[in-house]
Amino acid sequence: MISEAEILKKLRKVCLALPDAEETVSFGHPTFRVRGGRIFAVLETYKGELGICINVGKLLQGIFLNDSRFLHTPYIGKHGWVTLRVYAAPLNWKEIAELVKGSHLLVAPRSSKKPRRNSPKARSRKKQ
Repeated sequence: MISEAEILKKLRKVCLALPDAEETVSFGHPTFRVRGGRIFAVLETYKGELGICINVGKLLQGIFLNDSRFLHTPYIGKHGWVTLRVYAAPLNWKEIAELVKGSHLLVAPRSSKKPRRNSPKARSRKKQ
């Protein structure tokens, strides 16, 4: 079984690779937020169960809650948050990275979401 320290190390690597991401501690839990702004991921233990909390939005939340690995995040679940139960199944870090990126996109200011100057999306905007 992977330790909480190892999970935090991997989660930290995923989160801090995103634009303007920073790590803080909130209510005693490692928390990842957009610099000076909103939270996009938390590693917490709730009622003895370790989980990675992410925002998937209210529209998609039900899909995740149909998967036994996820639960409605206490207190903030009403805002579209779910918690991936760390020990419910082997962790897929590619999946976790995608979930964290999606959560980051939901809370990041527009300036953090701008495409790079030479990306195909940016080039197509210039042509219009």
